[in-house]
Amino acid sequence: MIYHINEENPQQRLIDKAVEILEKDGVIIYPTDTVYAYGCDISCKKAIETIYRIKKIENKKPLSFVFTDISQMKDYIRNMSDKAYKVMKKVAPGPYTFIFNASKLIPKLVTTKQKTIGVRIPDNNIARDLVQRLGRPILSASVNTSEGEYIIEPGDLEKVFRNEVDLVIDAGPKYSEPSTIIDFTSGDPLIVREGKGEINF
Repeated sequence: MIYHINEENPQQRLIDKAVEILEKDGVIIYPTDTVYAYGCDISCKKAIETIYRIKKIENKKPLSFVFTDISQMKDYIRNMSDKAYKVMKKVAPGPYTFIFNASKLIPKLVTTKQKTIGVRIPDNNIARDLVQRLGRPILSASVNTSEGEYIIEPGDLEKVFRNEVDLVIDAGPKYSEPSTIIDFTSGDPLIVREGKGEINF
């Protein structure tokens, strides 16, 4: 199944339908401000396991959590430093993944041995509308092939994954450039990966 949703002005009836799928243990493919990503409700263990299976990775491999804003994160992470807050206020929403220590609200299934998580506030109306309507963060993982290449055409995504996911949201082609990853677990920013997001803070 594929929904064509306008990225600038998302059709709320389609957002609502996508959220209904998430609430019923569904897995979707949706757009971010970098690449297309798998998404599911963080409270749905079955859906989380489905994403791990589709990506052919072991449980507890780090995945990201998508939020609408910084304030929504406070219950899911621990020890946000003043420096981290200032950097995030400057660059979010945007193509960045921030690494923090995880709180007890994060499912153990997706918590690393270091008890850290990646959090994102993408500059994408569809992604943030989904989270807002769902009322909690979405577990997120980039869609790529076994060779590590990103699939940028939504039509191709639907053909390849129609039997693996419940919905593909088509918002047009996406460039194959991942997010910049910044680790804040020690308080100060540590650049883990340079991606789409500029490092000028």
